[in-house]
Amino acid sequence: MQVPKGQSQAPALYTAEERRRRDLSKWTIVQGILAPLQFLVFLISLGLVIRCLQTGEGYALASASIVIKTLFLYAIMITGSLWEHDVYGRYLFAPAFYWEDVVSMGVIALHTAYLIALFTGALSPRGQLFLALAAYVTYVINAGQFLWKLRQARLSSTMTLSGEVAS
Repeated sequence: MQVPKGQSQAPALYTAEERRRRDLSKWTIVQGILAPLQFLVFLISLGLVIRCLQTGEGYALASASIVIKTLFLYAIMITGSLWEHDVYGRYLFAPAFYWEDVVSMGVIALHTAYLIALFTGALSPRGQLFLALAAYVTYVINAGQFLWKLRQARLSSTMTLSGEVAS
């Protein structure tokens, strides 16, 4: 792929060495398993939260699902940090994933705020559910960021394999 004159090409997501470390990291497969599981838990929980907000029923089940979703989030964040360290040599905010990590901090903050509200009663049950929805919106944005990066990495890998310039 030729870069038009006067335009700079985005740096590759991985150098050859980083790609090698990514492929060797045990955390790559862990992330590959946890990410879709977390998304499934999210979808179930979202349905339970919306149902509870609409009908007023099922608060305990909706709350339990949010706690489970939050535990999945913590697990994927911890293992993601270990993966980032294996690949880039730092636990967070590697340049290739800087903005994804920044938004991840917001996602974690909102999920943690939900847990605090749940266990302290700082918000009404309805307020807690709306806080969970705010956390879920940021989670969807963050998941989109990571999916975009995954797509970029695959395109870069495909172009590199075909002998074209990697982006």
